[in-house]
This record gives sequence, structure tokens and C-alpha cells, in this order.
Amino acid sequence: MWNKPYLLSAIADLLILAASAALLVAAAVWLVGVPSLPVRQVVFAEPLQHTRRLEIEQALPAALKGNFFSLNLETVRSALETLPWIRSVEVRRVWPAKLEVKVEEHRPVARWGEGRGELVNSFGEVFAAAPSETELAALPLLFGPQGTAPDVLKRFGEFVGTFKVVNERPVQLTLSPRLAWQVKLENGMLVDLGREQPKAPLGVRLERFLQVYPETVAKRAIRPAVVDLRYPNGFAMRVAGEGKGK
Repeated sequence: MWNKPYLLSAIADLLILAASAALLVAAAVWLVGVPSLPVRQVVFAEPLQHTRRLEIEQALPAALKGNFFSLNLETVRSALETLPWIRSVEVRRVWPAKLEVKVEEHRPVARWGEGRGELVNSFGEVFAAAPSETELAALPLLFGPQGTAPDVLKRFGEFVGTFKVVNERPVQLTLSPRLAWQVKLENGMLVDLGREQPKAPLGVRLERFLQVYPETVAKRAIRPAVVDLRYPNGFAMRVAGEGKGK
């Protein structure tokens, strides 16, 4: 072997690589374990609208274990995502002693159900949180079977656009377990749309009603309490305290 320089050179290279690897491992172990590299600052990339400072201070300490290198970013992210208003979190290290946190809060666009403290965000996701009374009062109310919030929210947006043509605004939308729709307008009138019908689609029935709305409904001294659009070739109106009449 001693008379084979190329072999000696290869062995020397391997020894150098092994020594370098051992040195890197030792350095990594030291960096992870050294107590002199603590995280001294947690910075939020943007101001938080709903999440309170006290909630963050209560959630973070248990997750901030270890130093700058050993701290588990996933643990920090998970701890913050347990807070009611937080939808998602991104965390990154900023040398030498800082964590930068980017938070996406829920943006409430509607109330969901009644008396359960649940809201619907702009993605159609249901979450539980407590907005201010002013904010809560401005949100429409949506009802529907479990898992239907995205569809109900989408349909609500469509109805808002549809009723603009008669200067009315929906404030409540209900999808029943039988998949029948009811819209409540800001003026208190309930519009019973029923289910989709192959021979008389919901959109066709609603459009036909809105075409005659200005003359048939808007000019009435007393607005009807309920309008029933479930009929394939017409609709019925009922004033509070009266029977039905077509």
C-alpha cells in the first residue's frame, strides 16, 4: 500500500472528510445546546386586528423552548393557531435572536347559526370567535347543515347582487336540511325560494318575481311578510295577519 501514492491520497481525503463531518456535527450539537443564543424578540410582520396582545403572551411562552437554533418553529406556529381569530401562521428565524411571525387572521363576513358564537370567514370556513357588538350587528346571518357554509356564503353573495336591481338587501339566508332556500331582506320580508326544480329553476323563478317587484310589491302600502316563490308558474304573497293570496 505504501508504494501506491494514489491509494494513500484517497485514504487521506477520506480521513479529512470524516474529520470535517465530525467537526460539523460537534458544532451543530454545540449550537443547539448552547444557552447563550436565546430568542430575545418575537416580531409580528403586520398589526393584528382582532387578536389581543394578552392572548399571544399567554400562548407563546410554553412554545418558546430552546435557543435560536433548537426552538421548534412548528410548535410556535401551532400554539398561535389555537387562538380564536388566527387562521394561519408563518414563522421564520431572523439572526441573531429574533423570530418573525406572519399571521393571517380570519376576516368575518357573516354569522353562522344562532347562539353558538360561530362566524364564517371570507373562505367560507366556520370558526368560533367574539367580535365587537358593532361588528357583529353588521354581519348577515347564515344557516345551513354542517359542511354547507361555503355554498351558503357563495349563494348569499349571488342573492346580494340579484336583489340590488330592486334596491333591496338580503340580511339572512337559510338552507334547510332538504336543501330549500329562504332569503330574509333588510325590510323584514321573507322570500321562500324552495328547492331547485328541473322544470322551474330557482334563478328563473326569482328573476320573474323581481321583474314585477317594483309594481307588485314595492308600491304596496304594506309590504308582504312572506313571498312564496315555490310555484313553477307564479308566486304567492302574505301580509302579516292575513291568509295567503296569489
